[in-house]
Amino acid sequence: MSKPYPEISIITPCFNQGQFLEETIRSVLSQKYPNLEYVVADGGSTDGTLEILSRYQDDLTWISEKDRGQSHAINKGMKMTSGEIIGFLNADDLYEPGALQAAGEYFACHPNAEWLTGKCRIIDQKGDEIRRLISLYKNAWLRLGIPHCLYLLNYVSQPATFWRRDVLDRTGWFDETLCYALDYDYWLRLNRTCGLSFLNRWLACFRVHPTSKSGSTTYAQFEEQFEVVQRYTDSSFVLRLHALHNRVATAVYQQMRNPGKASCISTFLACLDGSQKPL
Repeated sequence: MSKPYPEISIITPCFNQGQFLEETIRSVLSQKYPNLEYVVADGGSTDGTLEILSRYQDDLTWISEKDRGQSHAINKGMKMTSGEIIGFLNADDLYEPGALQAAGEYFACHPNAEWLTGKCRIIDQKGDEIRRLISLYKNAWLRLGIPHCLYLLNYVSQPATFWRRDVLDRTGWFDETLCYALDYDYWLRLNRTCGLSFLNRWLACFRVHPTSKSGSTTYAQFEEQFEVVQRYTDSSFVLRLHALHNRVATAVYQQMRNPGKASCISTFLACLDGSQKPL
């Protein structure tokens, strides 16, 4: 690539995720991206996190102090960085090999691109891929590339998403009042002024485990997403569709516990994703 790699700033908000943090850190540093700025904003962990951070202090910047939650930690981290491209990776998630290089090359070759996302696997506590149905479904929506559909559901996977720093002037910081849908709120703000670019490759892994917010509070997450989308549209039709989708998604999560019942859904979503031809 003839154009220089843009500086990418990655922020990892963290609080008592020591069992996963080192793997997360390694997934960032092992990218060997030539222009990386990496900040870990810890909320005052008491589980051995500080020992892990101390081992990597020559390769990243970190702070540990009480904060007001995930959004506050991300905002603090962004204010500590200066990279042209920004992303945040939670302390239990991972980047796929080559993810930062792929993102950096895309932004370098597409100077008008402001907001980029890719495909994201879902993994469990041990790192094994799970919920392939959900990944296939989100990828199908990404392939469609219809901006207004983001009002119906959040199909943009946070760990696989990056944006240019200069859009902060338009979108501002993450909403520190939100607990579950902080990324969805941010995507809807970006969606107002930026076209979403889709990089058709796996960029990250999103981990679901018993102590994660997504693993234990699916209903609360959907409820907060509905509250958020009401900020950006007053269309009763769109809001009804969003609420309907939430109900269907909740039912699907329950149904996926029974592989026999989920098999037909699996085939259908595989067809949407293009990985399997219709029978």
